Amino acid sequence: MTAVLVTGASGFIGRAACAAFAERGWQVHAGVRAESNVEGARSVRGSLEQGWPLDGVDVVVHLAGIAHQIHAQNAEAIYQAMNFQATERLARTAMQAGVRRFVFMSSIKVNGERTPIDRPFRAGDTPQPEDRYARSKRDAEQALAGLGGKMEVIVVRPPLVYGPGVRANFLRLLRLVDRRLPLPLGAIRNRRSLIYVGNLADLIVTAASSPAAAGRTLLAADAQDMSTPQLITEIGRALGKPARMVGVPVGLLQLGGAITGMGAEIGRLVDSLVVDASETRERLSWRAPFSVQEGIAATVRWYRSASR
Repeated sequence: MTAVLVTGASGFIGRAACAAFAERGWQVHAGVRAESNVEGARSVRGSLEQGWPLDGVDVVVHLAGIAHQIHAQNAEAIYQAMNFQATERLARTAMQAGVRRFVFMSSIKVNGERTPIDRPFRAGDTPQPEDRYARSKRDAEQALAGLGGKMEVIVVRPPLVYGPGVRANFLRLLRLVDRRLPLPLGAIRNRRSLIYVGNLADLIVTAASSPAAAGRTLLAADAQDMSTPQLITEIGRALGKPARMVGVPVGLLQLGGAITGMGAEIGRLVDSLVVDASETRERLSWRAPFSVQEGIAATVRWYRSASR
């Protein structure tokens, strides 16, 4: 039986990944910081600073890191330590331990923050990270590329991930639509790539097992892109509460964002960010098992149960 260590196993993506590996008959080591019950896995304690036990592990899937915003004066150093240096250290330890494959969860933010509506990001694009988080992920990718040795390294770059357990902006959007508040987003004509956590977990397992994935950078996305109004409409349909949108000009939204210091948040609503995952699909013969509608419906079911 093939053994996999999943770091960050108690997190949003980690739990889904562990369940997907277990369903396919893998022996799953759930790398956690504190004792935690992860379905289908045996918990092993460790940390970004100290690493995790690697005895008997064939594949490492490295999801642990810092993704939330840090506003401390030494924020850049923290991102570098946790997302770059800890990744390089774990990978070197894994190589020495005889691990044959290392799957690293990066981010589409390594490519950049936005695209023209008709010109998607591709794996071969020159990285253009714009913030501390994205730079730390780029640096980790570069360190992994320079390791050498026999261990196969695979990098996965997803866009925004949604699904049961989602937090931050997607959860806030769920709440706003649920309250039937009129949203000033009806005039937006953009295109966004997202990925349902069940689809990402399936891709992680494929990346961990497919010979065609070795040494590749894999862009990830659902099969269907959506505009912000389309996403809101689908959420409303799943909630059984038709979304209410007002057609405020995009320029006014951007001006409001600049005045209120929420320019980045408004940008994520009005800009396009399109991911071309066709190379991933073709090279790995991979298809997202869940549609966007199925993913949103599952997310809404979780949201309702969590809100009770």
